Amino acid sequence: MSDDLGTWDPLPLDVLAGVMAGLGCGWWVAGGWAVDLHLGRVTRPHDDTDVVVLREDLPVVQQHLAGRLGWDLHAAYPPGHLRTWAEGEVLGAGVHDLWCRPTPDAPWRLQLMVVEVEHGDWVYRRDARVRRPVHTLSGPASTAELPVLAPEVQLLHKSKDPRPKDEADLRAVVDALGADRRAWLDEALAVVAPAHPWRGHLAEASR
Repeated sequence: MSDDLGTWDPLPLDVLAGVMAGLGCGWWVAGGWAVDLHLGRVTRPHDDTDVVVLREDLPVVQQHLAGRLGWDLHAAYPPGHLRTWAEGEVLGAGVHDLWCRPTPDAPWRLQLMVVEVEHGDWVYRRDARVRRPVHTLSGPASTAELPVLAPEVQLLHKSKDPRPKDEADLRAVVDALGADRRAWLDEALAVVAPAHPWRGHLAEASR
């Protein structure tokens, strides 16, 4: 994948596990991979490798990737623009997306999605009424080497103005979510978008 911000060559998941080893804080494979890992099969091509990290852990993340590994890190802010994430810089609340590459002349390899935490709870940044304990963010596909974001949480993020690939991800995984995960997603959507069409898919899968 390439655009005017540079070329992408996403990290394979086994390489990602090595890069993140020893990070010292929580992280989770996100995006379409979170869905496919839950299913145990690849349902579509993946143009990037996304990882969720907690905002409160950003100093640890920067020290690991830039300090220990020497990677080049940029904040995608304002959206559609990149700027260097300076050493020790505290990123503002509007920064939710970090692009990472091993060197300044290398392709982008990793995208970090920054999520909010309050009193031990993950907080959905589009509506703070939706939250859950951070320790429940790991989905059943998680391993010690490769933690994976719970698919229902990933789908909630995908539900805002869903793209064709987001619709495909929902269709692929909705029957495999399990009743509790479908119920959580439906309850979250009832709060943030009561008329969301995905609620119908969730209800049909639960019959």
